[in-house]
Amino acid sequence: QVQLVESGGGLVQAGGSLRLSCAASGTIVSINDMEWYRQAPGKQRELVATITRGGSTYYAGSLKGRFTISRDNPKNTVYLQMNSLKPEDTAVYYCKAPWVLAGTPPSFSDYWGLGTQVTVSS
Repeated sequence: QVQLVESGGGLVQAGGSLRLSCAASGTIVSINDMEWYRQAPGKQRELVATITRGGSTYYAGSLKGRFTISRDNPKNTVYLQMNSLKPEDTAVYYCKAPWVLAGTPPSFSDYWGLGTQVTVSS
């Protein structure tokens, strides 16, 4: 019903920047919050940032100031601007859209993208 496709990952040197994008498509009626998570090797998946439909944002404590989440509601797209990247930011970054109203007849479900790899070299 809904597909989330991330893009923008890659290899970057420490101190560099990347901008991730996540586009949602399908039989979408409405998307509320959109979120970015990341999972480093051997670690649990963790929340990076959340943005509401109205534009309110939340960041994991250590990331605020370096990462910026934004969205384009007409395009059903969320972005993550990552600056001053560190090797510990290396992870697979996932987009999540919780509580999406989609389908025929419409129903609420959570959706995840397949992830995009971010590698920060020292």
